[in-house]
Amino acid sequence: MEILRTENLVKTYGTGENAFNAVDDISISIQEGEFVAIVGSSGSGKSTLMHMIGGVDRPTSGKIIINDQDITQLNNDKLAVFRRKNIGIVYQFYNLIPILTAEENITLPTQLDGQKTNKERLDDILEKLGISNKRNNLPNELSGGQQQRVSIARAIINNPAILLADEPTGNLDSKATDDIINLLKMTNKTYNQTIVMITHNPQIAKEADRVITIRDGKVSEEV
Repeated sequence: MEILRTENLVKTYGTGENAFNAVDDISISIQEGEFVAIVGSSGSGKSTLMHMIGGVDRPTSGKIIINDQDITQLNNDKLAVFRRKNIGIVYQFYNLIPILTAEENITLPTQLDGQKTNKERLDDILEKLGISNKRNNLPNELSGGQQQRVSIARAIINNPAILLADEPTGNLDSKATDDIINLLKMTNKTYNQTIVMITHNPQIAKEADRVITIRDGKVSEEV
């Protein structure tokens, strides 16, 4: 089943002679349960594409359809609610709240949505990500790899339609990088979690089921 589709997506910056398309007529389709890597060099448009899919930025034209909902048609308030319920994001620099424990960071999206945390799911995620014994630690008491595990747990706690990972290993050493990629693959298989990962590293991209290469704002290759 198709979970994500973009149709003729364009993001233009500047006007007149200074206008350029950071994303230039991109149409892609991603199926439920896929692990897809989007790769490209700096300035290729891959991060702009991810920000639009994640509802953080608005396209100039085109459609972004997630779970049969065209998010480009939602106003800011409805988009914020949709994003919280359907999109999990893992950032390069973790974006954890320093005064909250690991568990409090993980359950924050559930609380913001006015829902009660599923304790069984929380415990299962903590165990599978190997951080059960870190649930009461503050972020500054965790290693970079452990903080990224907390970030992954926070992103999937609400069982989102899509998990977006923005250079999730860009701030980690090689050992932690391998661990995080293996955890993303485990999350994909164990929870049938659809993952779209942005990376500039072709070796990391090869771990995904499918690789989409972006060059100069366009899809140049899909394998």
